[in-house]
Amino acid sequence: MSPLGRPKGEFRSAQHEASPVSDRDLGGALLRHARAAIAERLDAPAPLPPVHAALADPGATFVTLTQRGELRGCIGSLEPRRRLDVDVRENAVAAAFLDPRFSPLRRHEFDAVVVEVSLLGRSEPLAFDDEAELLAQLLPGRDGLIIEHQGRRATFLPQVWDALPAPEDFLVALKRKAGLAADFRSPGLTARRYTVTKWTEAEFTFDEVQR
Repeated sequence: MSPLGRPKGEFRSAQHEASPVSDRDLGGALLRHARAAIAERLDAPAPLPPVHAALADPGATFVTLTQRGELRGCIGSLEPRRRLDVDVRENAVAAAFLDPRFSPLRRHEFDAVVVEVSLLGRSEPLAFDDEAELLAQLLPGRDGLIIEHQGRRATFLPQVWDALPAPEDFLVALKRKAGLAADFRSPGLTARRYTVTKWTEAEFTFDEVQR
């Protein structure tokens, strides 16, 4: 086990077609920033601050925490409104301590938590006249989806397709997440899709996330 609490292993970034970037160094830097931000809040040892030119660019990330394979927190940004390093640190802290579905992360859990960072590409609007047209445009395993109606908004990352591979089930669950009924239909519903590049600590070697 590494000091990050992760088993040493071969690096593998999960990439989707038309994903925004494919850069192992950037992935390692984002993961290190995310873990360091959580560590600082817990007064725990933190990785050294990483350096990467892209960290100064605007970016949108989601940080997902898992513990023994189960979700422990997930918070993110849908639009690139701040520096990438700032965004990933803020979302890491929010995922660890502010996700309303979970109690705040405790110090004794820290080493057992696996950090995953998803970097979002720009979203594109989907044009549709009915739900069947919307479903026909979705690409399972590739598309993240944002739906919105009268101030209610929700998103699923592409990773959610692993649990909900049928487009109909994916959309129903997303509607419920947005506080809408499963059979909700309205011409005012809007949808946008996006792709991500995902990196997870479990797929890095110690050197790749510490150098």
